[in-house]
Amino acid sequence: MKDGDALAEQFERHRSHLNRVAYRMLGSTSEAEDAVQEAWLRLSRADAIAVANLGGWLTTVVARVCLDLLRARRARGAELDVDWELEPIVSIDAEPEEEAVLADSVGIALLVVLETLTPPERLAFVLHDMFGVPFDEIAAILERTPDAARQLASRGRRRVRGAAPMPDADLARQRELVDAFLAASRAGDFEALVAVLDPEAVFRIRGGLTAPATVHGASAVAATILARGSRFAHLGRPALVNGTAGVLVGPPERPISVVAFTVANGRIASIDVLTAPRGVVRVGDR
Repeated sequence: MKDGDALAEQFERHRSHLNRVAYRMLGSTSEAEDAVQEAWLRLSRADAIAVANLGGWLTTVVARVCLDLLRARRARGAELDVDWELEPIVSIDAEPEEEAVLADSVGIALLVVLETLTPPERLAFVLHDMFGVPFDEIAAILERTPDAARQLASRGRRRVRGAAPMPDADLARQRELVDAFLAASRAGDFEALVAVLDPEAVFRIRGGLTAPATVHGASAVAATILARGSRFAHLGRPALVNGTAGVLVGPPERPISVVAFTVANGRIASIDVLTAPRGVVRVGDR
């Protein structure tokens, strides 16, 4: 085997992990793949023999690339007065092995909250809390002290805990609630909608040409659903959205929207509607 082939084989062993890091950092499948590809290009130009811990080295490179992309995105968004569009990972009729892959995805509700963090907060939180990277390594990426990196992760953690509830793991129960939600929406049944919602439920909509909006409280969310979404409910079909039960509205090749649900404590705690989504990926095609 040639040296280049051996290096490529070593890189491929880490690709899945690097994609997970990049997607959590960016919320974009296309940008995550670009970040991982950039890591490969840098590795191919580096003295790989001198790299003692290839996985750690690649994670650091991907994190730095993502940090630069987040900073550029924030500057571009401020200049153009636009919000970044998340790219969900959607699967229809997933096979059991595909469900296992999706189950390792990060939920849309969490990605929405991560978008509110500063780039350094997001990097520190994602690397430490999701992947266990030590603070001294995070500090080197951010060019700050370990204590400063720890504080950044702590700030991110507080915001995430306050806005993104821990989802129930029972996928079958998630689907039951989403099916009940769809049935109530199609029937225009306000009381049935309220019954499946957490009293503090949150509804968020964003993407495409739709003005971002957030609604709080079960009654207000149910009223919003019936006013804005009931006419599309008949087009909705069950899907897995970032590993949890969700809905794809419209044809798979050009969906009107993707609806992600967070089920916590046996009720629907949040509903995130991404209109005219881009980057919708079915697991088998990744």
